[in-house]
Amino acid sequence: MDHATAPPHTHPAPLICFYVFPGHTLIDLAGPLSAFKVPDEIGRPGLYEVAVVSQSGGIIPSCEGVDVMSLSRTGRPVDTLVVAGGPGVFHLKETETAAVRAHAQSARRVTSVCTGAFLLARTGLLDGRRATTHWADAEQLARSFPSVHVESDRIFVQDGSVWSSAGATAGIDLALALIEDDHGPDLARAVARHLVVPFRRRGGQSQYSEMLSLDPLSDRIARTLQFAQVHLAENLTVERLASIACLSPRQFGRAFHDATGETPATAIERLRAEAAKARVETSREPIEAIATSVGFGDPERMRRAFIRRFGSSPQAMRRTARGGGTTTQEASTARADISDAPSTSSRH
Repeated sequence: MDHATAPPHTHPAPLICFYVFPGHTLIDLAGPLSAFKVPDEIGRPGLYEVAVVSQSGGIIPSCEGVDVMSLSRTGRPVDTLVVAGGPGVFHLKETETAAVRAHAQSARRVTSVCTGAFLLARTGLLDGRRATTHWADAEQLARSFPSVHVESDRIFVQDGSVWSSAGATAGIDLALALIEDDHGPDLARAVARHLVVPFRRRGGQSQYSEMLSLDPLSDRIARTLQFAQVHLAENLTVERLASIACLSPRQFGRAFHDATGETPATAIERLRAEAAKARVETSREPIEAIATSVGFGDPERMRRAFIRRFGSSPQAMRRTARGGGTTTQEASTARADISDAPSTSSRH
């Protein structure tokens, strides 16, 4: 159906309710809120109404210093509750938790953006569910709320009627997924096009941490790293990567080092190690399965990469993340492995 000729809706539009608190991150609110308003601009008015609420109502300061006007209650049923994140989430009182719980009580869907997952977790709504948050806070979420199954390398996660997303702009990805859930992929794709964002991002959060630290200025090298991030489980030889960059292997090796300060083998190991580390610390997957899925091939190869990069084995890091400690023998073995470790293989 043509968007411009779509018939008007006669029923009240579903209410998308955004919960904010002092110290929320503005983009966690503005990004997804804007996505839900786009249908009004592209010929599909009346699909959603939006409201911003808080525990007290009134003016709520964001962590960026921008004040946001909010309501204490909506006066009508909430269809979807979206809990923003931000540094203020770690300093909230129980009254905030109770307010979120009250707004969520009758909502059809409950969602969080970034560290908003911590506030949802406090309500008990994430107990026994899969969830995600910003990659830098995933370990803390898993440690603070052991009943939550944290998936740290996801852009967003749906577990039944509860959705959660990673940091900042991932709130837009979440909103697009919710719009698709409501009205199908064509409308979600049209909203993405209007916002000039990808309809569906490929890869997980790890590409936005280690990838940013590599930060190549060369478009060819950046394109190659993006390809590698999506294909970590595959055999990423220099020849294959060079073909993505449209360079000879020798030219590629030199250009890659000039752009990143690392060899291709070292950079690929770094990306694989970070992707594996997040899953080792926050999931219950077997170490062997993680090693295979990120391209290390076998657990021993991944163990040596962890020793080189983190000074600890995957098993020890998992134990530490769950509240245990590293044994004296493990620490001694790690030190020996670091001193004996060969340089990263050129075959990666």
